[in-house]
Amino acid sequence: MRRTKKKLKDGRGGSVSASVMKPAGYRPGKDPLVVLAHGAGAGMDHPFMTSMQERLCQRGVAVVLFNFPYKERGGKAPDSRKVLEQCYLSVVEQVRADKRLDPGRLVIGGKSMGGRIATQIVAGGCRVEAVVLLGYPLHPPGKPEKMRSAHLPEVAAPMLFFQGTRDSLCDLDKLRPVLGGLCDVTLHVIDDGDHSFKVLKRTGRDQDGVLDEIAEVAADWLRTV
Repeated sequence: MRRTKKKLKDGRGGSVSASVMKPAGYRPGKDPLVVLAHGAGAGMDHPFMTSMQERLCQRGVAVVLFNFPYKERGGKAPDSRKVLEQCYLSVVEQVRADKRLDPGRLVIGGKSMGGRIATQIVAGGCRVEAVVLLGYPLHPPGKPEKMRSAHLPEVAAPMLFFQGTRDSLCDLDKLRPVLGGLCDVTLHVIDDGDHSFKVLKRTGRDQDGVLDEIAEVAADWLRTV
């Protein structure tokens, strides 16, 4: 299990960094591969992203991480929706075309904003086998009335949501009715988890245990898709 860094086209004439990790014995054309995009505040090298990549790979799932253009150039403010979507679409196309990867089942998703962009491109017609969402940002902090869910019924792929009960960007009482109107959705709740899935000490759990839980549930779910 080895992490390989590479450059991918960003869909606008530039390039972004990417990280590929494949389990031992990975079989192009047969085994699943997940593309995960980072959240708004941190790039692909954030410990959460690299930790999820490692944990999923340990469970037999190849994972590609990548930077959006603003993170590649060291910026803080996310690019426009159009730029983010173009970059994600470009990455998906290149992963599909890479004969060394050639996903048997291509799954996309991401942390927070990265997951939202994944749902948007699938709603727009990008074909994938499934979508994994690590803390979907249903609304801005403290503004549950400003929902980011209108496009979700257009996502023509199974979706797996991981959400914490203390997530300030996702009121579960608002999310559950939305998911109830969709056809192929799984919700896995992290008790006492915040938007980064950090839990309080009183729970007796640590971050490693939570991340292991997420990776285990995701890997098991991917085998059923």
